[in-house]
Amino acid sequence: MSKESSFDIVSKVDFSEVTNAINIAMKEISTRYDFKGSKSDIKLDKEELVLLSDDEFKMEQLKDVLLSKLIKRGIPVKNLDYSKIEGASGGTVRQRAKLVQGIDKDNAKKINTLIKNSGLKVKSQVQDDQVRVTGKNRDDLQKIIAAVKEADLTVDVQFVNYR
Repeated sequence: MSKESSFDIVSKVDFSEVTNAINIAMKEISTRYDFKGSKSDIKLDKEELVLLSDDEFKMEQLKDVLLSKLIKRGIPVKNLDYSKIEGASGGTVRQRAKLVQGIDKDNAKKINTLIKNSGLKVKSQVQDDQVRVTGKNRDDLQKIIAAVKEADLTVDVQFVNYR
């Protein structure tokens, strides 16, 4: 009788890397000519990014710079949930972007149905904000990982505790 193998499907964001990306983006913005004299700023407020800029055009440029730095640091940009652009004091605009942590119920349900429809002999169960997959055959688990990577989910997922 072979031992059961398992892994967890999670969605996590490394906040130290987010802080590094913000610092690098702010350094680039301070040296760029098109941001000279601008009141552009990026802050991390708990699990939320707060972007501040002069107008909507500069806000889009600010987001482009930030996204490029986040991608270079390995932060999944799928996990950013932007709110609407709102007016702020001094004629500036502000936009908040929530960093989504964990797998929500809809995505967990998608993952479970994907695993059940695969026809492989594995079991999956939702545990809070992650999904645990167990099975006897490690090849089946590898196939599940490949299938979940191909799935169209609204958050980026990682595979941890593979044993």
